[in-house]
Amino acid sequence: MNPDDGTPGRAAGPLRLVIDTDTASDDAVALLLACAEPMTEIEAVTTVAGNVPLDLATRNALIALDIGGRGDVPVYPGCERPLRRPLETAQHVHGADGMGDVGLPDPVRSAQSAHAVERLLELAHSRPGELTLVTLGPLTNIAAALVRDRDLLRRFRHVYSMAGAADAHGNVSPVAEFNVWADPEAAAIVLDAGGPITFVGWDVSRRYAVMDADDQARLLAMGTVRADFAHRINRSVAEWAATVTGLKGYDLPDPVAMAVALRPEITRQIERVHATVAVGDEARGALLVDRRANAPTANVDLVRVVDSAAFKEMLFSACAEGAHLADTLAREAGR
Repeated sequence: MNPDDGTPGRAAGPLRLVIDTDTASDDAVALLLACAEPMTEIEAVTTVAGNVPLDLATRNALIALDIGGRGDVPVYPGCERPLRRPLETAQHVHGADGMGDVGLPDPVRSAQSAHAVERLLELAHSRPGELTLVTLGPLTNIAAALVRDRDLLRRFRHVYSMAGAADAHGNVSPVAEFNVWADPEAAAIVLDAGGPITFVGWDVSRRYAVMDADDQARLLAMGTVRADFAHRINRSVAEWAATVTGLKGYDLPDPVAMAVALRPEITRQIERVHATVAVGDEARGALLVDRRANAPTANVDLVRVVDSAAFKEMLFSACAEGAHLADTLAREAGR
């Protein structure tokens, strides 16, 4: 990656993350990546309605953090619907529970009582320039916080968002990616605010983050709790991909966005552009990228190419950690 492209490299000290998520299957794998990454602290997880309703997004975040060995990370529920629209989930993609309907037990702990928007504002103000924000869902919480503080994004070291499709090849409509489509008004507010923000879109995921049959076999052969979890919860996504997006396996948009935040050096191409979001019904959620010579001032970096092999090695490494599945099952059977 060009060091002069405006995005930060890896921090010299610990990377301190705040993660905003509508936790379903791929979000959960992204949380596993963050939990396993050396020299990384997760300061807070905030949840938002999107892939699933808010209560399920919160439940799933707690489960994923526990499996990732970070049961100490506080989780703050946020907005339960988009800014101006009714909630339309992606449960037809991720399963009714958002985690492939594999019968996961409830988490052993509860979320915090404070609202996600309040916590985002508190963290940004109390630790300016120190925290990196990673968003994995609709941008509702972030937009709501921006209404309170126009400079919110500038208070973070950097903001990485799994959002949009830079080539207008959508997964929820012909031209739109789900996170932006789910709350296009929120995405428009975020892009209009200005600040150090990078979008990692669905175009990146479908090209560089598809788990094909060989990748899935390698994941299952690891025999760890995390590998089994990561694969099983994506079984609904695999079925949907086969019939709708036509990919040769399930893709992992949130994990690849998280990987870019954790290790910016895996990025191979970034395009700095001015972008807006379509909020009308016909092209709802489309990322409108202005590539004209007289385009307005750039307001976002779009990741266009990542090192697919490096991303997958990060994933396999994260899933190789933790308890071995056979040992865990044996312990459970002996209770």
